[in-house]
Amino acid sequence: MSSTVFRTKKVEQSIRDTEEPEHALKKSLSALDLTVFGVGVIIGTGIFVYTGSVAKLSSGPAISLSFVVAGVVCALAALCYAEFASTVPVAGSAYTFSYASIGELPAWIIGWDLVLEFALGTAVVAVGWSGYFRSFLDNNLGWQVPEVLGGRDGASGFGFDLFAALLVLALTCVLVLGMKLSARVTTVVVAIKVTVVLIVIIAGAFIVKSANYDPFIPPAESVPAGSSLKAPMIQLIFGWAPSNFGVMGIFTGASIVFFAFIGFDVVATAAEETRNPQRDMPRGILGSLLICTTLYVAVSIVVTGMLKYTKLSVTAPLAEAFKSTGHPWFAGVISFGATIGLITVCMILLLGQTRVFFAMSRDGLLPRFFSHTHPRFRTPYRPTILLGVVIAIVAGFTSLETLGELVNIGTLFAFIIVAISVVILRRTRPDLHRSFRTPWVPVLPILSVLASLWLMLNLPTETWLRFGIWMAIGFGVYFLYGRSHSRLGREEEAATSGTN
Repeated sequence: MSSTVFRTKKVEQSIRDTEEPEHALKKSLSALDLTVFGVGVIIGTGIFVYTGSVAKLSSGPAISLSFVVAGVVCALAALCYAEFASTVPVAGSAYTFSYASIGELPAWIIGWDLVLEFALGTAVVAVGWSGYFRSFLDNNLGWQVPEVLGGRDGASGFGFDLFAALLVLALTCVLVLGMKLSARVTTVVVAIKVTVVLIVIIAGAFIVKSANYDPFIPPAESVPAGSSLKAPMIQLIFGWAPSNFGVMGIFTGASIVFFAFIGFDVVATAAEETRNPQRDMPRGILGSLLICTTLYVAVSIVVTGMLKYTKLSVTAPLAEAFKSTGHPWFAGVISFGATIGLITVCMILLLGQTRVFFAMSRDGLLPRFFSHTHPRFRTPYRPTILLGVVIAIVAGFTSLETLGELVNIGTLFAFIIVAISVVILRRTRPDLHRSFRTPWVPVLPILSVLASLWLMLNLPTETWLRFGIWMAIGFGVYFLYGRSHSRLGREEEAATSGTN
């Protein structure tokens, strides 16, 4: 069995599969499109929400250093992603990379993990956008949405978040119509979002008071002991309890603000739709990460300088900081930017999920029915419609706050797999042309694995349990369906029977 579940798919075969007319995606994206996609998905909930909560509860003004730490972890992974995405320009991201290096079962598990990550991420962001949009309607137009249509109804206990569901369905239509249209929509929205962020940085810089930075690293405070399931996994393993504030508070904050960086890996899922992936994928991945890290650090420095970290809002820190300093107009602009900005986050997460699902179905690990592209738009319309409808229903009925950490752990797990895959493929296929090479192999990939694992261990134990349950379901699906329907497995069987 071990020889079958760890069979690898040759890079050349993966690339040939992309050339089959009925399974081929349209190549229309440039380096600029990829960078815009990256910025569009990264800048969202993290910068508009986590800046305040982490500064107030974990890091103080040193939250800027927390963003730097999280950015470094992502940069290590990004260098590994860049090599793979340019060498194996095939839809599927970490799933495709691990299939070419580690084997079929590990590839299936990481693909299964990515489906969960992107689905939950899309639903959570859609629900968050709905909250902003309903608040906008209430505060600016005087239209209060009935509670039953806002996902909550205290009287009946039933509710359906109508706007969250409608957003997902609308974005599903955009993705079906074509990647270039998606790129154009994203470009417009990202321009608005980045403009709002720059307004925060420039306008806020004139309101900064140096006294608010004192102390820059507040004295350490022990975290009160909670239930064993709520405690970070590292505490249960080593008996070490993380602290808020102090030097270790910077790292505690980094494990939280890491959520703000989730999404740059989605750029890799669009490798097959890029005109010149060997040149443009590294530029898109590394460029978007550098831009966003710079903006995050700048915003965190300005906001903690505008208002004492102890007074920051944990729900709308940027808007509240301007309100508290007597600038309500800027607060309105920021709320508008947050509402608009979350649209692209939702769309690109949905895009990433459909591409992973499409790649898995093309390999036979999921029904091949979903591997056909639209005859006119050359998009994977079948999985896009299916997943769009499912996520719309999930977003409508579920708030998903308790499942949010699953997005973090799923992404970090993918980082680890990709870093390991780079080392393995360097050894097994040194002959492959690599237009971009991850530097300092194997040292840098090993550092990426250790850094990602460190942040994973800082997540709650219950998150690990939920993640384990989802992985166990994935194993079941693979052995009940994927293993016997694997296209690679059937080709190997046909070749074996042909030689006998």
